[in-house]
Amino acid sequence: MAGGMSGDSPGTPSIEQVEDVMRFELSRGDALLASAQPVLTHLLTSGDQVQFSDEIIARIRGMASHAARQLLDAVAEADDTLDRDALLASHREALTETILADNGFLSHAHALALEVHWTDKLHKRCGLDPVLTPFLQELAASTDTEIAGAAMHVLAAQARFVQQQRRMELALGDLPGDLFHRVLLAMRGCHGLPEPAAEQAEARLRRTFDEATSRAGQMAHLLLSLGHRADRALAIDHAGLALFASALAMASGQSRDFAIHALGENQLARLALSLRAAGLSQNALEAQFLLLHPEITLPPGFDGFSVERATVLLASARVAGKE
Repeated sequence: MAGGMSGDSPGTPSIEQVEDVMRFELSRGDALLASAQPVLTHLLTSGDQVQFSDEIIARIRGMASHAARQLLDAVAEADDTLDRDALLASHREALTETILADNGFLSHAHALALEVHWTDKLHKRCGLDPVLTPFLQELAASTDTEIAGAAMHVLAAQARFVQQQRRMELALGDLPGDLFHRVLLAMRGCHGLPEPAAEQAEARLRRTFDEATSRAGQMAHLLLSLGHRADRALAIDHAGLALFASALAMASGQSRDFAIHALGENQLARLALSLRAAGLSQNALEAQFLLLHPEITLPPGFDGFSVERATVLLASARVAGKE
């Protein structure tokens, strides 16, 4: 493999030297993540898409616009005297911009757009199906009815996600609970919406929301049901990127969005540390790098980096003071 992280040097360095390299690379990657939000905000408002691909920007905007549409549809359904088309025409654009102004939503949508990017890339690179992966196929055929049922729910949720993302959409029910709450607040703050209908829409949406039934919730339930066998999801070519990201997040103590961001070309240290913190052996860790970044060589001596050191180093890293 031709590439490598900065700090590569001949010979075998000490663990302390390796840790210094990883800490530097991690802080550099975190600084890039911290700068991503204002850059994304600028690109979404100015149309200057040089630093981020057109597809990523369009997908993020599409998800925000779809969220706004779902909220306004709920308002229209709460009062059948309202003209749905007129409501969308007069409020959708403004509500979309309000949603995009929320850094939490922006970061989450960016992570999902990157997940789609990597899923497509792996499908082209090694033929990995975005939905029916070998591991999920095996689990769905399990004689354990709880495991089989949970796997079928994940398959259905992932199939819906793939179809929605082809249309650059995001179901409100798939949002994390805190972001679901914030998009509802954005709707309530939308100037000119009929108050009674907006209140009824919010109440109904809150009543029917269940984070456990979201795609991420279904994957977390499956992984927890698997117990010690969940570590089998830490192989991308076996479990697929979606379940791998959830398993990596749970095993390394990070958010799922951070686990997805760790896949990026400028987040190599976070990925290596996350995989080690999740307990992967050196061979298994290198196998994941070979799938994602075949040109990259890990720093000499990283094979001696312990799970405990990786966990502590990850826990000490923050983007703008928090995940």
